Amino acid sequence: MAGHVFHPGHAELHGVTVVLDTTDGRTIVGRYHDTENGVVRLHDVGVHAADGAVTREEFLRRTLKFGVRTEHKFLGVPAETVTEMKPLGGMGG
Repeated sequence: MAGHVFHPGHAELHGVTVVLDTTDGRTIVGRYHDTENGVVRLHDVGVHAADGAVTREEFLRRTLKFGVRTEHKFLGVPAETVTEMKPLGGMGG
């Protein structure tokens, strides 16, 4: 649904589950709230570390199949550390 905004007045991705890749090798999945003061703010967040027991691809496959395994209710990620941000649903299965 391109162009659809869940809450008028918010960014297009507001309320959408997104995947963020960071400069420190983490892959972060959570519901996008906003970016304010240089911080990307997410709700209901799961994190995959680059040195994790499962690969990034397996982490994302499991997340797509079973949903986000919430490790953090809220998480702020410095925007300058985000190398990519895209909707989880657009990643396929």
